[in-house]
Amino acid sequence: MKNINPINIIGGGLAGSEAAWQIAKAKIPVIIHEMRPKIKTEVHKTKYLSELVCSNSFRSDDYENNAVGVLHQEMRYANSLIMECADNSKLPAGGALAVDRLKFAKSVEDHLISNPYISIQRNEIKSVPESTDWGNTIIASGPLTSKNLSNYILKTTEEKSLAFFDAIAPIVYFDSIDMDVAWFQSRYDKGNGKDYINCPLNKEEYYDFINALNNSEKIEFKNWEKTTPYFEGCMPIEVMASRGLETLRHGPMKPFGLTNSHRPKIKPYAVVQLRQDNSLGSLWNIVGFQTKMSYKAQKEVFKKIPGLFEAQFARLGGLHRNTFINSPKLLNKNLTNKKNTKIFFAGQITGVEGYVESAATGLLAGIFVACKIKNKKTILPPKSSALGSLLNHITEPKNAENFQPMNINFGLFPNNLIKTPTPKKKEGRLEKRKLTAKKALMDSIKWAKKVKSLIH
Repeated sequence: MKNINPINIIGGGLAGSEAAWQIAKAKIPVIIHEMRPKIKTEVHKTKYLSELVCSNSFRSDDYENNAVGVLHQEMRYANSLIMECADNSKLPAGGALAVDRLKFAKSVEDHLISNPYISIQRNEIKSVPESTDWGNTIIASGPLTSKNLSNYILKTTEEKSLAFFDAIAPIVYFDSIDMDVAWFQSRYDKGNGKDYINCPLNKEEYYDFINALNNSEKIEFKNWEKTTPYFEGCMPIEVMASRGLETLRHGPMKPFGLTNSHRPKIKPYAVVQLRQDNSLGSLWNIVGFQTKMSYKAQKEVFKKIPGLFEAQFARLGGLHRNTFINSPKLLNKNLTNKKNTKIFFAGQITGVEGYVESAATGLLAGIFVACKIKNKKTILPPKSSALGSLLNHITEPKNAENFQPMNINFGLFPNNLIKTPTPKKKEGRLEKRKLTAKKALMDSIKWAKKVKSLIH
């Protein structure tokens, strides 16, 4: 083990950082290659590894009823660095796991820097060198893969396209929110019951807001961008609004499960929610309000929201390009390239969507590399687990024809493992989810113990 060449990881985001941590735990040297801050991206603001861009939320932490909560817990069983740092940077967010962005990213980087098996090189990797110095490599370059590396991936995978658009939501200063209009409450009083700021709209205000969205100034696309699709799970607010007057009322602006503490007898027609974005509580992001409107239009339109008439923005929304490969066509079950098994892929580039999903593929890639280096049979996660279901989504050849990025959800779990007496009724579906989550966690505990015994 002393003479082994280090594993090279391209990209120091969530997936790359998690992969490095898992490999280092197996006492295998690893080098993280990160181009920032030497080469900047359109959306990153700091120099830290694993900086969060779109949102500060890892979504639901409910591991009894929610698929992403199950994934959180499975990763904790496997001693995930990303989950440890997220838990230690947690902010109030109802049933969700939201974090202080800066504290989280700094914690991840501090852990990696202090690990004797990990080194970090700040340089752009344009291609995987063919020299003997580079052996097994993980490409975890993320949604903002550089043009040079994207061209290399296209060439080596013989793919035609890698890109789609994602969008980021604006952040508002707390002291500019009118709390005589807005109020604190979590939907259905989950979590601490007061983890969100809510801005109420009546029917007239809601329709005026939709009209403003539909007629707002949008960012003009370049010719090469015009055919790039959006990811449905992070759709710009104005694109959702264009699909129908009531679309937002049943999406990010749904009023259900909320009562206006200022006017408890009057139910709002729609509600805009803001979620805490830093530990001080001075920054709050507008939930679900990712956008491609111009900066000028954002200020005009979002200030139509009651409670935000005088809003001051710490960051306005914007667009960024995501990159992913057709993983079911190109990858083996252990996340290696079918044409070159020395190259592994991890993170959003594999076609998973979401922070925790990206980190999860990094966790798996790190474990798979360690298995390979230690001459152990690849320890695949259980098919019943969230990790196994996510892995199956991105490596099952049958998914190649219409492959699109996907968040973890119960629809990805094998539906033949759990049976309930009344599967067609709502109660039966909810019970089946509980049983599915329970089995996933039980099987994942055994898997995590096996991983530890074999490679750590």
